[in-house]
Amino acid sequence: MSEDFYDVLGVSRDASEEEIKKAYRKQAAEHHPDVSDDENAEERFKKIQKAKEVLTDEQKRQQYDQMGHDRFTEADKRGATGGGGGPGGAGGPFGGAGGAGGAGGFEDIFNQFFGGGGGRGRGGGGGGNRPRQGRDLKTGLTIDLEAAFEGATKEVTLTRPTTCATCDGAGHPPDADVETCPQCNGRGQVQQVQQTPLGRVQQTSTCPRCEGEGELYSEDCADCGGDGVVREEATLSVEIPAGIRSGQSLRMEREGAPGENGGPKGDLLIEVDVDVGDRFERDGDDLRVNEAVSFPQAVFGDTVEVETVDGSVEMDVPAGTQSGETFRLKGKGMPRLRRRGRGDLYVQVGVVVPESLNDEQREALEAFAEAGGEDIDVGGGFFEKLKSSF
Repeated sequence: MSEDFYDVLGVSRDASEEEIKKAYRKQAAEHHPDVSDDENAEERFKKIQKAKEVLTDEQKRQQYDQMGHDRFTEADKRGATGGGGGPGGAGGPFGGAGGAGGAGGFEDIFNQFFGGGGGRGRGGGGGGNRPRQGRDLKTGLTIDLEAAFEGATKEVTLTRPTTCATCDGAGHPPDADVETCPQCNGRGQVQQVQQTPLGRVQQTSTCPRCEGEGELYSEDCADCGGDGVVREEATLSVEIPAGIRSGQSLRMEREGAPGENGGPKGDLLIEVDVDVGDRFERDGDDLRVNEAVSFPQAVFGDTVEVETVDGSVEMDVPAGTQSGETFRLKGKGMPRLRRRGRGDLYVQVGVVVPESLNDEQREALEAFAEAGGEDIDVGGGFFEKLKSSF
């Protein structure tokens, strides 16, 4: 039998976690030492267990694919016999917990003395058949600035795991034959005794044959393959609060993955992205906008209309306003999230120089330039010089 873990389970390298678990159950039922007459059954069964342990752990599987079988197993052996735990190392009596950093140390010794560790099945985690909350799911939602300003109800569609309706999450048909797991005698857990420098250590872990169920069934559910979970497309309505910013998340309780052993569902986290558009720039609760004014308005002063997110407001432009000057409109920005009040709107004015003038306008500007003692080539570059001044 090939040492490669994918070959051990008879699955492709892109197999899903559900396919790997199903292949493991099939192999375990065939090669378990209690049912197989093969003299190498125990060794083969250990390899099947190890393959399943690595390939159903996302972090370990990634390391296995990157390092290759030989380098991974060497690192695993180093983690099992001491030190800080190599990549994916299982951790021995004094070894690390494995994984990318190999935490190692006292926690692993404590777990071995007092029953840590366990499989990844429906009863995994060293907790037997206790209820466990499902994992949280994440998705994204893009809204426009108006929705962020006013608040809105939006729909979000995602594909998520859900309890199989065919078997009600049991993983097997209601009429399937059931027997008590012979390896754990229905307890869902097995105990192993190790000899360490500190003495004999007893470790409790999830039964690898029944995956913590305590029972074995004659067939799996045809729809979920024995996992009790299928994937579905769901459309949910989410309430967007006024004032929300890009990067903030909304939590929808009990809309995540289903729990295990009767545990509650996890939550759904929705990360919001606010599309501000072309007119405004956003800085927290404040908004910024550019507004054009004419040369006479800047010189003599005027009242102009400024378009905000929720309508137009009037703004006074004082006489002698310079191009690039910024004015603050208090309380005309975004609502403060779940607080009273609003941010401010900062308006930067830009003086617009006309592209062309009629004779009367030209004469007036020429007189203006002469009155100021400016020596300007009116016939050639007067307008260019006027534009450059702004």
